Amino acid sequence: MKDQVIKFLKDNRERHLQELEDFLKIPSISALSEYHDDTVRAAEWVQEELNNIGFHEAKVMESDGKPVVYGEYIADGNAPTVLVYGHYDVQPVDPVHLWDSEPFEPTMRDNKLYARGATDDKGQVFMHLKVMEAVISQDEAPPVNFKVLIEGEEEIGSPNLPKFAEEHADMLKADLVVVSDSALVEKGKPTITYGLRGLAGIQIDVKGANSDLHSGEYGGGVVNPIHALVKIVDSFRDENNRIQVKDFYRDIPELSQDERDALAQVPFNEDKLKGDLGVSELDGEEGYSYVERTSVRPTLEVNGLYGGFQGEGIKTVLPNEATAKITCRLVPDQNPDHIVEQLTQHVYDNAPKGVEVEVKPFDKGKPYVTPFDHPVIQKAAQAYETVYQNDTAYIRGGGSIPIVAELDRILEVPVVLMGFGLPDENLHAPNEHFHLENFDQGMETLAHYFYLLGE
Repeated sequence: MKDQVIKFLKDNRERHLQELEDFLKIPSISALSEYHDDTVRAAEWVQEELNNIGFHEAKVMESDGKPVVYGEYIADGNAPTVLVYGHYDVQPVDPVHLWDSEPFEPTMRDNKLYARGATDDKGQVFMHLKVMEAVISQDEAPPVNFKVLIEGEEEIGSPNLPKFAEEHADMLKADLVVVSDSALVEKGKPTITYGLRGLAGIQIDVKGANSDLHSGEYGGGVVNPIHALVKIVDSFRDENNRIQVKDFYRDIPELSQDERDALAQVPFNEDKLKGDLGVSELDGEEGYSYVERTSVRPTLEVNGLYGGFQGEGIKTVLPNEATAKITCRLVPDQNPDHIVEQLTQHVYDNAPKGVEVEVKPFDKGKPYVTPFDHPVIQKAAQAYETVYQNDTAYIRGGGSIPIVAELDRILEVPVVLMGFGLPDENLHAPNEHFHLENFDQGMETLAHYFYLLGE
């Protein structure tokens, strides 16, 4: 039956692409309140699709935020049950003028599909829907049972899904969770992401005088909030890029040699990367490779720093306030709450006199890791290698999908991250796109995986 399922996917490719374009046309931007109705419309689109492909149950469910779509197809109570997680929300499209085509008018160019959400994550969610359709329609005895959990707040940190999952843990019960919201390390290279970094962020607000001051009359005599903020920010790292926040590294276990060996096998070309990014040098924590720095080591980055006059020309003032936004990517077993506490204390300990400093926490998510020798991980690798005819790379993702660690905690089952995007597909940026080569091969890989799970 597996061959028949794959034939069905190939025979219906053009229909599938048209349906995906319909999904991509919905501007389901979760971060902007004016698009709330569109997020609801996207949830309803997924529900209708689940009904169309033959799910026994499909419903849009309320949460404390955007609606959640749940569906299930239970063919055999003795078969493994796979819970597929994904998200229908997308990032904002700014700056619009940098797009070569309209963000919500899907466009084909060079065997790539351009649209917001094409790779993150509508395109990859859609692949699962079509593979499940193929299995249900072509096999009277599907190898696995399917459950689906598609949310609308991943791009804003999934603030309400943990509570939803806890309240509906029995409904979501499964043998494993499969997520396709990541990328291959390079074209044609199967990639299992067996871990993700967590997230902890703060905003630092520094206030000085009760208004902007003339720099000629007051400069040199009153603390400049921007100068004060720069001193605070500079205190976060030493000359070797080691983070100076107290107890920042306290809970991090040493990497095993097996992990370091596996990471050393991940393809990486430093000169190519520098050329692609247009930079002369790479940087990072001393003593670790670039791959390790960007996947299994924690970070602290300044995401925004601003204050004072921002317009053309110059305005000779001492601004009365300045702000910085800081985020840290965390690794097991760092606790986001603990890190935020330590960041906050570090800021206050390093704040110059003469200004008022306030720290606001935001965006927190726990890191996640599954042993890459777990049987469900190894079967995923086998499915990849059958289709891509290449060895699998095992990596920890540098980014964060906060709900992954929560699903692991709540459901107590392994989470398998099988991504089919590519690193250069401009997710979160203008001209986001999805290589259709991976659209085709990815669906075939998922079909192989579901049948391997059923053996």
